[in-house]
Amino acid sequence: MTDARSHRRHERLPRTAKVIAAFTVVFFCLPFIGLLWRTPWTRLLDVFGDSTTRDALWLSMRTSITAAVISVFLGVPLAWTLASIPFRGRNIVRSLCLISMVLPPVVGGISLLFSLGRSGLFGRYLDDWFGFRFTFSSWGVVVAQVFVALPFLVLTVEGALRQADPRFTEAARSLGANSWYAFRRVTLPSIRSALIAGTVLAWARAFGEFGATITFAGNYPGTTRTLSIATYLSLESDPGRAMALSIMMIIISFVVLVSLRDRWLSPTDGARS
Repeated sequence: MTDARSHRRHERLPRTAKVIAAFTVVFFCLPFIGLLWRTPWTRLLDVFGDSTTRDALWLSMRTSITAAVISVFLGVPLAWTLASIPFRGRNIVRSLCLISMVLPPVVGGISLLFSLGRSGLFGRYLDDWFGFRFTFSSWGVVVAQVFVALPFLVLTVEGALRQADPRFTEAARSLGANSWYAFRRVTLPSIRSALIAGTVLAWARAFGEFGATITFAGNYPGTTRTLSIATYLSLESDPGRAMALSIMMIIISFVVLVSLRDRWLSPTDGARS
């Protein structure tokens, strides 16, 4: 039945929409085709096996996964609050929480620097009282990544929560379940696809983060020099290496997105939920 419905929808799709969709696919593919054409493939293995590349890759994976986990921990309760509780100024609060998604990354980095940096409004107390600094540390990279990635999860999960059927949660509450239990056992499973999609988007944004990271955390090899920063630095001195690193980032992101999409976000996933 599902295949038949999908086939009928495909047949009803106007020719104009198909042409525009095909043009859009070409638009997305052209930059990658150009990169693949210019990449020095003979150097690929040497660049991938280089110790500095491995350090940058490991740092990027470690910090981006940490940032994604923190985004889930912070973003799900925030999305739940924004979706469920009407309060005065909710639109302002939502805008403040999502603004980093549309800000130029370097502006986010400057904001973090003057708030959580060593001489920042709050960062100076962390340094004076605890001797802790975000700048030139891996935790500074994570903070920058969370700052730019968290809105993607909040926006995705909040939209799903607004569309979720509240009757199931109300039924669980009527049977004696408290709010947290009903949310964990009823609401979250019903928005599983959106939660996974938001987490993947947050991870992908964190993995590719550059501007806020280099502005706030700095560029220190092995500590704050992520793969995106290493790619940018290589572009100035060794374009071939920059292309090879770009290919690495594209491959990692593409494999993760495709594998998660096929396993968790299949077209019938929403129906099963």
